[in-house]
Amino acid sequence: MSDPVPHLSPNQRAWRRFQRNRPALLSAWYLLVLMLSVALWPLLLHLFGGHFATTHDPDQITDLQFSPPDAHHWFGTDIHGRDLFSRVLYGAQISLFVGLVGTGVSLVIGVLWGAVAGYVGGRLDGFLMRIVDILYSLPSIIFVIVLMTTFGELLKETHYVQQSPAIAGALRVVLLFVGLGAISWLTMARIVRGQVLSLRTRSFVEASRVLGARSRWILARHIIPNTSGVIITYLALTMPEIILYESFLSYLGLGVQPPMASWGTLIAEGVGQINAIRIYWWLIMFPAGGLVTTLLALNFLGDGLRDAFDVKAK
Repeated sequence: MSDPVPHLSPNQRAWRRFQRNRPALLSAWYLLVLMLSVALWPLLLHLFGGHFATTHDPDQITDLQFSPPDAHHWFGTDIHGRDLFSRVLYGAQISLFVGLVGTGVSLVIGVLWGAVAGYVGGRLDGFLMRIVDILYSLPSIIFVIVLMTTFGELLKETHYVQQSPAIAGALRVVLLFVGLGAISWLTMARIVRGQVLSLRTRSFVEASRVLGARSRWILARHIIPNTSGVIITYLALTMPEIILYESFLSYLGLGVQPPMASWGTLIAEGVGQINAIRIYWWLIMFPAGGLVTTLLALNFLGDGLRDAFDVKAK
């Protein structure tokens, strides 16, 4: 089907197609509001000050333990009387940041690795892809767990970590980045390599090569843009997957450690308060709801971007 406004640029036509995809557009707005809330909430606490900032500080312990949601505490309070709304937003900082870092690693390393392997071919292709095969043979989640537990125990024995819990928490987050980043780019490299193998013999690539274009220019201007649809599709799956990995590890106590918060640690704290007498439903519903809605929004957004920007869609 032809585009109704043929004089527009490819990016403008892609944006028009994206705007017609209502689920993707609503997901983009949801993610924008979430990121703005996560970024601005600490500033709002600082600006308001006084009693409001004290009662809504995510680490401030009060005597309002297990208070249900009300006009003052929108998401209620936890076992220590801390405001759950603030803790959910602060937990989103870690979860989203881990997802963004892992996705960035997958984009940069995976695309470059797969593009070079597929375009050059020969022994270099075999060498690069054998490295991918070796890393792929390791169970991904077990690899991250072993990495976290091994280096976590080594870090506990260092002097600086023993003296400062803040340093220990920051180093665990760095380990989380390293572990999830080490496994996030492997599938991307394989997918991009397969696309490049089919594109490098196409007529427009041969024409550029005959005209004297360098390999870097051909990759940057012809081959990689023609794999954008596949790259966007897999990135849309990578970020939710990494966020889910982080939440799972934090839920098991192997990722982010208290008093730092992520959606996984908040869900684990809520599950720990389930008993036969009473279930404090808000401790589970709001962190889990934030995780689920974010994962759904990311998947809808990725599908919309793929349909809009895939240069081979027509």
